[in-house]
Amino acid sequence: MTIMQIDPTWQLAIALIALCALAATVARFAKLTLSKQIIIAAIRSILQLAAVSFIVVLAVQRWWSGLLFIIAMFLYAVWTTTGTVKNRNSFLWVCLAMGSGVLPVLAVIFLSGTAPFNGFSLVPIGSIIIGNVMKVQTLTGRRIFGTLRENIGIYEAALALGFKRPQAIWIVIKPERKEALIPNIDSTKTAGLVTLPGAFIGVLLGGGTALQAGASQVLVLLGIMAGQVCCVAVSHELIKRTKLLPPYLKAALH
Repeated sequence: MTIMQIDPTWQLAIALIALCALAATVARFAKLTLSKQIIIAAIRSILQLAAVSFIVVLAVQRWWSGLLFIIAMFLYAVWTTTGTVKNRNSFLWVCLAMGSGVLPVLAVIFLSGTAPFNGFSLVPIGSIIIGNVMKVQTLTGRRIFGTLRENIGIYEAALALGFKRPQAIWIVIKPERKEALIPNIDSTKTAGLVTLPGAFIGVLLGGGTALQAGASQVLVLLGIMAGQVCCVAVSHELIKRTKLLPPYLKAALH
């Protein structure tokens, strides 16, 4: 049996350049105005992964170094999502929202003894949960902030009818409250049928059995789903209380 293994060869360099060029060219002809961002993202990912590969090797050696690594990863994830939705002023509140998704999931996984509390478990599991919680936080911000911006009139009408500020905000965002969760729920429902997720393939390539791969993937999928639901629930509550709103929305939702 041949195990898939990608080596840093000149063939890899050609493939990476071709994929980046394909994405940038199609984006340009489709007038998506994303060509520059695509190229920057590709270059950054290559440099970052090259550097992180060496750091990860050191981080997984001890539980405390693994913990420090995922804390740094968490803070960078918060920095990234707040920058994406132009909400850096709410950095600490976003830490609370995302932490509400990450911490309970990791607590369940490690306190239950399902996975050993060491660097080799902390780093991959923690990074997967943090990455997916970051995604749902970004989707929530983009969707909810856009909805609030486009429906100021509904918000003001609710205030005129006697609703308090949090209630008026909830009236506007309520129809959109589930949207950020739908992509991951779809992925979870179709795991094994439409996609073979990373944890499953990783365990197989690492020499584990199909049963071990399936168990690992189910744990990760349900952990992601639980983390995202917790994060979205807390985010909505903080948005209602105007803690997560960017400055322009705070001013508009007077």
